[in-house]
Amino acid sequence: MTTARIAYLQWPEGLQPEGPAWDAIRRSVETARPDILVTNEMPFGPWLAEHASFDAQAAQRSIALHERALDALSNLGAAAVISSRPVAFNGRLANEAFVLESNAYRMIHHKKYFPQEPGFFEEAWYVRGAGGFDCMQVGQVKVGVLLCTELFFNDRARAYGRDGADLVVTPRATGTSLARWKTAGTMAAIVSGAWFVSSNRHGPGALGQQFGGAGFGVSPQGVLLEETSEETPVRIVTIDLDAARAQKAQYPCYVKEMP
Repeated sequence: MTTARIAYLQWPEGLQPEGPAWDAIRRSVETARPDILVTNEMPFGPWLAEHASFDAQAAQRSIALHERALDALSNLGAAAVISSRPVAFNGRLANEAFVLESNAYRMIHHKKYFPQEPGFFEEAWYVRGAGGFDCMQVGQVKVGVLLCTELFFNDRARAYGRDGADLVVTPRATGTSLARWKTAGTMAAIVSGAWFVSSNRHGPGALGQQFGGAGFGVSPQGVLLEETSEETPVRIVTIDLDAARAQKAQYPCYVKEMP
């Protein structure tokens, strides 16, 4: 049996890559020693999209903070880290999914789907940027990434399954209502035949948006795994890669699509 240890989590709103909160995170990850750590979406500093209008100075501060945080992420004690960060693109920002592995940085893709509503004015801040929905080999695990709202486009998870994904991950920044996210994550696992994990922000934003935490996982058969909480902000799941690969031959993964 081929296995990998995957960490999913909830990190606090406004997190800085140094100080007591970060030291506690570092100790917890060093204890867990995961093969892959999946963070929440753009995990450092304030949540920019609470504000309805793009602010170039605030955008630049967030870019600089996430750039500075790359060293801290690399030194967490995980073999690989999957996260996202804001990068400058065409006068605004792109939300860039990436992997850090063996001190090497690889872009995965820029987020493609954005909400535009109170607390989440992402259309005002972000453009679709570059890159497509390609699987990424991370150690021995083939991974597909769906950044937050991308999770609701179920055809993307199905395509990852066809491409042989062992694991689909969703870094997110979402509110306190979890039901739709659990449903979408469960469907992503079922239609891809892959393991699924999602990490989230936690706590109040500057303008009152409440981020709900509750990172969670799902087996390739659609069985929900344990959630994170304030008491247990990091969870580890040992995934069986052989089980994910075998699931590709099971219903509904084998069903042919219309031409």
